[in-house]
Amino acid sequence: MRFRSWVWLVWFLVGPVPLVMAQETETIYLSGTDKDHTVDWDFLCTAGRNSGVWTKIPVPSNWELQGFGSYNYGHDEPKADERGLYKYRFQVPSAWLGKRVYIVFEGSMTDTEVSINGQSAGPVHQGGFYRFKYAVTEFLEFGGPNLLAVNVSKQSSDPTINAAERTCDYWVFGGIFRPVYLEAYPGEFIERTAINARADGALVVDAYLMNLQAGNRLVGQVRTLDGTAVGQPFEQVLRPGQEVVTVGTRIVGAQTWTAETPKLYQLELRLRSGRRDVHLVRERFGFRTVELRAGDGIYVNGRKVRLKGVNRHSFWPDSGRTTSRELSITDVNLIKDMNMNAVRMSHYPPDAHFLEICDSLGLYVLDELGGWQHAYGTEIGQKLVKELVIRDVNHPSVIIWDNGNEGGWNTELDDDFAKYDPQKRHVIHPQDSFNFTDTGHYRPYDCCPGKFFNGKDVLFPTEFLHGMYDGGGGAGLEDYWALILSKPFGAGGFLWALVDEGVKRTDKDGILDTDGNHAPDGLLGPHREKEGSFFAVKEIWSPVV
Repeated sequence: MRFRSWVWLVWFLVGPVPLVMAQETETIYLSGTDKDHTVDWDFLCTAGRNSGVWTKIPVPSNWELQGFGSYNYGHDEPKADERGLYKYRFQVPSAWLGKRVYIVFEGSMTDTEVSINGQSAGPVHQGGFYRFKYAVTEFLEFGGPNLLAVNVSKQSSDPTINAAERTCDYWVFGGIFRPVYLEAYPGEFIERTAINARADGALVVDAYLMNLQAGNRLVGQVRTLDGTAVGQPFEQVLRPGQEVVTVGTRIVGAQTWTAETPKLYQLELRLRSGRRDVHLVRERFGFRTVELRAGDGIYVNGRKVRLKGVNRHSFWPDSGRTTSRELSITDVNLIKDMNMNAVRMSHYPPDAHFLEICDSLGLYVLDELGGWQHAYGTEIGQKLVKELVIRDVNHPSVIIWDNGNEGGWNTELDDDFAKYDPQKRHVIHPQDSFNFTDTGHYRPYDCCPGKFFNGKDVLFPTEFLHGMYDGGGGAGLEDYWALILSKPFGAGGFLWALVDEGVKRTDKDGILDTDGNHAPDGLLGPHREKEGSFFAVKEIWSPVV
């Protein structure tokens, strides 16, 4: 009787409510979340240090930093080719029975073979810096024990991946170096979204759907980050089996996103059947319009911007490529402390949390497909472009896609970025004159006025003033920057590089190794110590004279 009275009271106060609340995507981490929060898995390394025996390793990590295998700088010969064999036992909640479950890897170097309870989860994944996942519902024991087995090869069986990612001017590692987790979805669900939110308040969303039945609608609502509704709900009726739908609205008076004013909103999308919410997803985004005007410059929300940027590797000396959200916050704040407004991802996609921090604190980002000086083959490159773009497409901080680096571009991939990006961001070839841009690297000061300031291409070197070979990141910057600003199509540039890549050598009593003069080229030391260049750049790029 009390329950019936309570139901009628709710009906009277707020009207009818759904009997089944919206199901959000559920996540269970199998690994830790970052370099400071790991989970031990069973591990065997096939060659090098501490090889041939089953032991434990923290995940995520690069195995060299944990005392296994062999260290390699990208120029080394011969290449270490050990494999890492991982096992981990886990349970899946009984409550997940009837849901669709995926296992997600945020990054694994390099070829990665996954099985669940002795059954292959799918094809070997190739490419070390990309999020990938497998549908594993049919392999799981719900409410009981499960065994995950992962075999990781440091060298890829695809020579173009080794050329693009591992024959490079940086440290190369092996291992599951980013988190691993399970995701559970309801039977019908929103797989992903691609958002185009413009400075005039126009919002268009491509929603990708799975397993739709009859009688569904997609309902959207824009909110502030604290949950306050902005504008009116918008919706679209769906067909059974429909895989993608485009919905949209216009927000009057939308506050725009820039690196100086990083205003973020939240998109709430509900897959609804009658009054029942089947699936709910939320995505942060920003309203902004980016234009690259040929022969003129880069514009954000109709205002010309000059990119004061730096190249950043995802790196920490004690953990290699395994980082953390806290490190991302530190790095973004250090970049902004130098009065910079931009960062280039060299030479691969960063951790997702780094882009989230760029969104919230405000930096313009050049997001890069791997390819140091050699390109991926077309077939594997198409897969990796898709993985890159669908992960990063909704970040307002990302303003340009880089197709490789210094000759590491595959021109057959140029058009693939736009397939998954409704914003159609500009695609560049770093170091090349391409697509109305000139991004040439390390040009002498006296060569630029005649040959390269020709008025045809928007000029912004994606690497200039090398932190070691050019005498420090601040050496010559004042003159070089004045030259860039003297031309209307001088759009800025990116210093090389943010930090010295000194790695802890667990095979050499913990010394920090920069591989001679290959990697001590940062404005900051390996542990983010402020060097002289930091203060010089901060002064030269100060907006206040």
